[in-house]
Amino acid sequence: MLKVAVLVSGGGTNLQAIIDRIADQTITNTSIEVVISNNKNAYALTRAKQAGIPAAAISPSDFESREAFHEELFRVLKSYQVDCIVLAGCLFVIPPQIVRAYPNRIINIHPSLIPSFCGTGFYGLNVHKAVLARGVKVTGATCHFVDEGTDTGPIILQKAVDVLEGDSPETLQRRVMEEAEWKILPRAIHLLANDRIQVVDQIVHIIE
Repeated sequence: MLKVAVLVSGGGTNLQAIIDRIADQTITNTSIEVVISNNKNAYALTRAKQAGIPAAAISPSDFESREAFHEELFRVLKSYQVDCIVLAGCLFVIPPQIVRAYPNRIINIHPSLIPSFCGTGFYGLNVHKAVLARGVKVTGATCHFVDEGTDTGPIILQKAVDVLEGDSPETLQRRVMEEAEWKILPRAIHLLANDRIQVVDQIVHIIE
């Protein structure tokens, strides 16, 4: 059984997708042990509680230093004995000590086709604004492992989404979530939970 911690910062739509896919057995061999948010008012915490999942708010503002915040986050993760961390709309940087403790066991969902529109500053609506400003015709989402860089870890899955005439950042964001993020993030968790992912020289191979 893959024991998962889900880290969130906002509404938790990706968290809900994971909860729903575990419930209908699209994701197997997986349990969410805890949901952690850096935002005490994140609706994702309510989603967790409604699903009977332990939820914790760990805000950097409650600590004297970023290092102290990181230490408490790491302590809580270890206390739940999780095997895997899923970043589902998590808007804070995971510190190196946690990345090193969970090699190829931290999964992130990013709302573009990496390596396009990724890296520092590319998060949330900023990504979709940049996509529209550049005039690309196809965008999408990428599920990848987290390393010590920003959006640079091995790519697990990608799914393309058409950019439509008249799209706003908000409509594009919603379609990327519905057509890509909510599909490939659960799929990646299922693959990892069932030992169907191998990483060789930073390249992910999926075992059929």
